[in-house]
Amino acid sequence: MPSADGKDYWLARPSTIRLLWVVFIVILALTVLADLFIDHHGDFGIDGTIGFYAWYGFVSCVVLVIGSKALGVLLKRKDDYYGR
Repeated sequence: MPSADGKDYWLARPSTIRLLWVVFIVILALTVLADLFIDHHGDFGIDGTIGFYAWYGFVSCVVLVIGSKALGVLLKRKDDYYGR
């Protein structure tokens, strides 16, 4: 996809975006797999489980996104709110 100046940037190419997704998923999977080899000492019981910080981060992100969508619906105003 060329930019406004007509150049084709490497980060805008669909093949590069697909490659980055694959690389990020592989890195995340390797991080969770590496968690199998760590001796966990959880303070609260559940934080000592395998992959806790991965799924806790994912669930926290989902809760934040859903919460922000709900807050946006609650705070949304009409387009002519300021009397333009």
